[in-house]
Amino acid sequence: MSLFREHLKRDDKPIIIFDGGTGTSFQNMNLTSSDFGGEDLEGCNENLVLSSPASVEEVHNTFLEAGCDIIETNTFGASSIVLDEYNISDKAYEINYKASIIAKRCANKYSSTDNPKFVAGSIGPTTKLPTLGHISFDDLKNSYKDQISGLIDGGCDLLLIETCQDVLQIKSALLAAKEILIKKNVDIPIMVSITMETTGTMLVGSDIASALTILEPFNIDILGLNCATGPVEMKEHIKYFSENSPFAISCIPNAGLPENVGGVAHYKLTPIELKMQLMNFIYDYDVQLIGGCCGTTPEHIKYLSSMVSDIKKDEIKKTNSISRNFIPSSSSIYNSVPYEQDNSILIVGERLNASGSKKVRELLNIEDWDGLVAIAKQQQKENAHVLDVNVDFVGRNGVSDMKEITSRLVTNINLPLMIDSTDADKMESGLKAVGGKCILNSTNYEDGDERFNSVLNLAVNYGSGLVIGTIDEDGMARDSEKKFIIAKRAINDTRNQGIEDYEIFFDPLSIANIDRYRRR
Repeated sequence: MSLFREHLKRDDKPIIIFDGGTGTSFQNMNLTSSDFGGEDLEGCNENLVLSSPASVEEVHNTFLEAGCDIIETNTFGASSIVLDEYNISDKAYEINYKASIIAKRCANKYSSTDNPKFVAGSIGPTTKLPTLGHISFDDLKNSYKDQISGLIDGGCDLLLIETCQDVLQIKSALLAAKEILIKKNVDIPIMVSITMETTGTMLVGSDIASALTILEPFNIDILGLNCATGPVEMKEHIKYFSENSPFAISCIPNAGLPENVGGVAHYKLTPIELKMQLMNFIYDYDVQLIGGCCGTTPEHIKYLSSMVSDIKKDEIKKTNSISRNFIPSSSSIYNSVPYEQDNSILIVGERLNASGSKKVRELLNIEDWDGLVAIAKQQQKENAHVLDVNVDFVGRNGVSDMKEITSRLVTNINLPLMIDSTDADKMESGLKAVGGKCILNSTNYEDGDERFNSVLNLAVNYGSGLVIGTIDEDGMARDSEKKFIIAKRAINDTRNQGIEDYEIFFDPLSIANIDRYRRR
């Protein structure tokens, strides 16, 4: 277990304090273009780790002196995608590596055995939203891989995917992190911090329930909120996490809502006000990690750090209701849909299926995407809970077709998608376009373990549910006993991959020997 993960579970440390607003600190330092490395780089805070490392160290040190437990690397916009705006995308690895080294050096200087200090590798959302087609999933993932590789090599203690505005962007970053961690054979905790606008949703429209449904299957340690608003506006979202989330909860707000004062963003929440509001979150909602985002200064963090001695651990309301209250669900980017319906079975609309619909095949052939979306909308009007999408059609490029139709459906339909194909590449093409939590339909053992595992890996990597047919190398099971054997084999395999049982749907296909089945 990593040192930070052990620290997170310490009984004598009820809260962990993050640092404050790095950008705010740089603004208060009145840096010049020469500090940034030239006029072309002015405003690129991330390049300061190369052009003015002393400035970066000064910011880290002021927050450490204020008593925080974790400092974030100066890498919020240090992906190659963002750095390309300054024509320094080739320096992405170097900047992240150097930033991590600088932060780690500062943290070590203030660490002790009883009071260790940690470094969070900051990974921002970039300037592009994959759900809206600004960038492809793979291009975004590859950019994150360069960033994450530098942060890990520089010695960061946890990866912080922060200020997330698009759930598909989060999936891209999580998959990039997984691939790099496996490649380097290291285990580093992962924290995800989403940003909820004053509208009550993420920028692409995801509410707090859909965000949690989408992220729950992933192997992350901490889930919380940061940026956009102050703690008051975060209250209901944090409350929802406290009642439903299986993860440790973080809350890193701005110093209130920004106000325009003389053309400059001004944040009016005082240090004592921030402390009192976050103290309520600790007692009422079992928030374990707190800190400050935009507008917060070392003084804000000093007040938060003083809270440690004020907290009476026995009085903290421990919800401990995760397993009771979490509702297994699928989700679009907008809405979460429980697998178990109170007044109905889970209805899957299956008309958008090229394998079974002549009309869909005809629309595909002429690439009438609006016509296909219209079929989906009709299924939604008829109260389907989940929308099946199948483009398997001989003579067509199924990978391209799946990407095209799912990328359109995700912003036009409020239903979760069931990605339906006999080909894993087509499934993945859809998953790369869909920020919501999908169900994959389907896999089986007809071709042995290889195809079964290929789809299973997709379910793990993209956080999806999975339909499994009762077929093995001998063909479709004809009686209940054989169906049970196949189902048991599948459950063992899915459990070994860390997939929860409630994510699995079995398709028995047909029941032969019905009299024998009834006797059982």
